[in-house]
Amino acid sequence: MGQKSHRGSTRTLKPLTLSNPAPLKGRLIRRYKRFLADVEWPSGEVTTVHCPNPGSMKGTDQPGSAVRCSTSPNPNRKLSQTLEMIRVGRIWVGLHAVRANTLIAKALGQEALPFVRGYGRVRSEVRVGERSRLDFALDQNPKDPRPLYIEVKSVTLAEGITARFPDAVTERGRRHLEELTTLHSAGARSMLLFVVQRGDCEAVEPADDIDPAYGIALRQAAAAGVETRAVRARVNARGLRLEKELPVRMP
Repeated sequence: MGQKSHRGSTRTLKPLTLSNPAPLKGRLIRRYKRFLADVEWPSGEVTTVHCPNPGSMKGTDQPGSAVRCSTSPNPNRKLSQTLEMIRVGRIWVGLHAVRANTLIAKALGQEALPFVRGYGRVRSEVRVGERSRLDFALDQNPKDPRPLYIEVKSVTLAEGITARFPDAVTERGRRHLEELTTLHSAGARSMLLFVVQRGDCEAVEPADDIDPAYGIALRQAAAAGVETRAVRARVNARGLRLEKELPVRMP
């Protein structure tokens, strides 16, 4: 079976916006200890904020870059501000990985993805093994009795107009590919869905130079029947806007 890399033309998707206001403007001082970042506000004050990105943020962590943050009303949070996006060139790049999942949850609820339609039930954070959960499981499709399992990956790294994943070695990502392959072999439909949180990319490719093992696992999963899909979301201070489907290339 050939690799299902979906090399067809880019498709514009049904307009869909995820509201996520990030009104606080600042400049990135540094990102450190994985989930922390120091941000300087226009007043000159520097605050430590939560950085909700588990990757390396390669290419999106330049000190001095403009950033935007949100504020949580939860009084129990140690850090009330969250780093939501960073300016790279002429565009904003969304750094909050969970926003990709929330966007896709909304898209599934509104059937905004042409390659995922007709399912009567959508579940999230579904356990599929002793150590693994996948982001979504869908069923009750009158035209397809198979359940559909979807794992979402937020993409922020880019080279030119090509988005690349991952931006750091990811054993967890490889495990998800193995789970998707096992589910497909058992008769389910399974899908890896990249969400590119930047508006300047036209395709997605594996970052073989960063994690060659992931690139191999992705190609093996695609060859075994796991669907590989990608969508692009444009990021601004008001939230994320789902724009179009992108091809996934595996050269």
